[in-house]
Amino acid sequence: MVRSIDKISIAGFKSIRLLENFELSKLNILIGANGVGKSNFVTFFSFLHELLNQHLALTVNKGGGADAHLFLGPKVTTQISAALVFGPNGYSFVLDPTVDNRLVFKDERIQFWGDMKTIDRSIGTGHSESSLTQQLRDPQNSRIANYINDAISSWILYHFHDTSENAPMRRLSSVRDCERLRKDGANLAAMLLKWKQEEPAVYEVIRDTVKLVAPFFDDFLLRPKDVSGDSLVQLEWKQQHSDYPLHAGQFSDGTLRFIALATALLQPSPPATILIDEPELGLHPFALNILTGLIASASQHTQIIISTQSPGLLNAFQPEDIIVTDRKDGASTFQRLSASDLGTWINEEYTLGELWQKSVYGGGPTHE
Repeated sequence: MVRSIDKISIAGFKSIRLLENFELSKLNILIGANGVGKSNFVTFFSFLHELLNQHLALTVNKGGGADAHLFLGPKVTTQISAALVFGPNGYSFVLDPTVDNRLVFKDERIQFWGDMKTIDRSIGTGHSESSLTQQLRDPQNSRIANYINDAISSWILYHFHDTSENAPMRRLSSVRDCERLRKDGANLAAMLLKWKQEEPAVYEVIRDTVKLVAPFFDDFLLRPKDVSGDSLVQLEWKQQHSDYPLHAGQFSDGTLRFIALATALLQPSPPATILIDEPELGLHPFALNILTGLIASASQHTQIIISTQSPGLLNAFQPEDIIVTDRKDGASTFQRLSASDLGTWINEEYTLGELWQKSVYGGGPTHE
């Protein structure tokens, strides 16, 4: 069984100087002001995916080189390290910067903790790309390596911010690209078509949820077209009391983003962990209320990690769901909230969002 994340440690990565054995629950809402490091925590998982897919060098170069990834640069931070625990397994690595602004592995390790046996094994040092893929075929390590690879591959950071004219969500996609929803929603139409054909109840829930936010919307029109030997589909739709086909470009940015978010949170076989950075962007307050309900419901069967600056999004959750993110001496700090942190405020008629706006429990702008 693919597992979600139990504990995470990160050191030296961007604004995260040190985060040790931080426990993640089924629902994790990171709240904080601009620039405190919420997005750095969430995008660490994108960095991790690229690392495991042997795109470390490319990712580091595109992100400004090794120096731009080190906490306060190479004079302050000499390496990046991370360790993740999920069920009986773990994965960790240490990256050292080079004189030509690259990152190389000082160590890469796979772990297993069983009742009768413990394994903590290095899978290499000095390499420029992850060795985990090679271990998938190694007789000694393949079982553990496959479990680790499957688990990390199942943690998906969805990023639906691009709703421009040429956004992947608005364009044609192959109907064959329907194994799982892509992180940018590029195959949104193909996934909806698959569920309409194979899991109509799921499709209907997604469609009806979109109707709540966009009352003018009636249904999707998912009509495959043969193009150059492939069958392609686009996110067409029709509005209430009309059969005239409208194309994806006629969805507003906020509506399109909500459709993608609703699809990600309502999908029948979700990733073990879903991560979303600032899902509230461009959403009407009513749409945000619907979204919070979807997040709470999805957290019953998958792990949710969200970063936000929305007081309204906090109101549907419990104090223990909230991770307060601050910045101290240039470093991001993360602290899970509890009801006891709120003192007598918990007995007052204030929402969590209002208490955050009043700086009762931190996570607001600070002056160092």
